[in-house]
Amino acid sequence: MGPLRDGARVVVIGGGPGGVGAALAIANLASQMGRQIHVTLFEGKVFAGERHFNQCVGVLSPPIDRILQDSLGIPFPRHLIQREITGYILHSDRRAILLECDDPPGFAVRRVQFDAYLLEQARACGIQVVNGRVTDLEFHANRVIVYGDTGNSEADVVVGAFGSDDGTALVFERATDYRAPRFLNSIVTKIHPGAEFMAQFGNCIHAFLPSAPGIEFGAVTPKGNHLTMNIAGARVDVNAMGLFLHSPAARAVLPRLDGGLGENDLAFFKGRFPTSQARSFSGDRYVIVGDAAGLMRPFKGKGVNSALLSGTWAARSMMTAGISTRAFRQYHAACREITDDMPYGKAMRAIAIGISKWHLLDTVIALAAQDARLRHALFGAVSAHRSYRAIVHELLDARWLARMAWMLAKMPFRNRLDKERKTP
Repeated sequence: MGPLRDGARVVVIGGGPGGVGAALAIANLASQMGRQIHVTLFEGKVFAGERHFNQCVGVLSPPIDRILQDSLGIPFPRHLIQREITGYILHSDRRAILLECDDPPGFAVRRVQFDAYLLEQARACGIQVVNGRVTDLEFHANRVIVYGDTGNSEADVVVGAFGSDDGTALVFERATDYRAPRFLNSIVTKIHPGAEFMAQFGNCIHAFLPSAPGIEFGAVTPKGNHLTMNIAGARVDVNAMGLFLHSPAARAVLPRLDGGLGENDLAFFKGRFPTSQARSFSGDRYVIVGDAAGLMRPFKGKGVNSALLSGTWAARSMMTAGISTRAFRQYHAACREITDDMPYGKAMRAIAIGISKWHLLDTVIALAAQDARLRHALFGAVSAHRSYRAIVHELLDARWLARMAWMLAKMPFRNRLDKERKTP
């Protein structure tokens, strides 16, 4: 079970960024090394023609263009950009602040179109794409049998890139030591408020940390001709989305939902994203990438980037180290770019939840309005452009913390806010 040799067979389960990233990286490395590797990719959805959808907001963060070009050798699909995201507006229940940075912009796209583009690139590189689901796996000493609803295949190694799909996760859990990560639920919907409203809306994502129980965060994201709204929480449902849409903070941003467009006219989609690392996300003849491995920042995304990168790292490990549990240590070492940031992200998530639920975010926003360092840290946390580790280390400065304490002590509105919170 050393490095993949000439004639080796790889089956990739999942045609999203992680799966296509792994397949394309294997194809590129095989070409560079003069090896013939046969890659088969299974995807149950049909993205072409938008017959199926990905329950994802669809914001691509920098350096997505460099990842596609440098790691996978394909151009960034600029024709799919619906809007460049230049900043974020962070909302508490009563206040809001504009967060901007000199970083390159993010890109709002339709995920179904982006995923269809990736699959087209995979086919163009000679990767066999099968429209079907995998139903079972058998691991043997010298091969893996992959059963699907379109037939069965044999492989030397299997790559799991199935995102948050419970069915495929159970297939791997039955056949291997893999155990899925924990997930946070998300509800997504959209509205088309008209060209005039969209032209005035601007290029900022509105992020919300509401004090209402059950909702950890929400967002309103501008696309080409519509707004995408999403909320996340352990048990969020359509009722929670209704509470969010009719909250004073969200209503100040959104068009009116009464009259011609009512809440009952909206279509809702439910998705999930991981908040922890999966157990045993590699072993003899298998490796898991992307969301299925929990390789995503635990509070704010960059899921597409992480999936593409983890797929690339897995491919490099298979081509240069091997396909055994021991060989995949190289893959785990590469993943430390993500996994080492998880404790900081989890701590940041807990702090953010506490600040919002204890009605302290108004005060934080007021402090940020007077301090550039705090605004920069908030931008990094909300946008996912920077690691949480870097943000935490930047804020652990004794002089700056003393300055924040001094500013907080002299805020004239502090007592007034305390009285408001005590008012029934």
